[in-house]
Amino acid sequence: MPIDVTQPYDDDNIFAKILRGDIPSVKIYENEWAYAFPDINPQAKLHVLVIPKGRYVSWDDFSAKAADEEIAGFIRAVGIVARMHDLAGPGYRLLANVGPDGGQEVPHLHVHLFGQQPLGPMISR
Repeated sequence: MPIDVTQPYDDDNIFAKILRGDIPSVKIYENEWAYAFPDINPQAKLHVLVIPKGRYVSWDDFSAKAADEEIAGFIRAVGIVARMHDLAGPGYRLLANVGPDGGQEVPHLHVHLFGQQPLGPMISR
């Protein structure tokens, strides 16, 4: 169900629980600013979620409020995860859904990283 990203951060969202260790996950990568793990409902051969460790509802919230160092650390983490899976050459897709029209379902910023297969057009025509 799409969420209202104008609401305050919800400390009980599933990604906050994963970051606290309340819900187990398989760590793919972690740094000071980000945590990456496989999506439990993969939509491609490789489907990884990368989330910031900070309390950000959406990309909009993150880009407006995060410190420059945190933004850089998070974006670098996404790139590291892609390179860990040798995706730079063949290519990959990043997706961050924002708000109801964007289809965001969890009120914690997350980037989907898809790869290891041809992904087709970005939006079906």
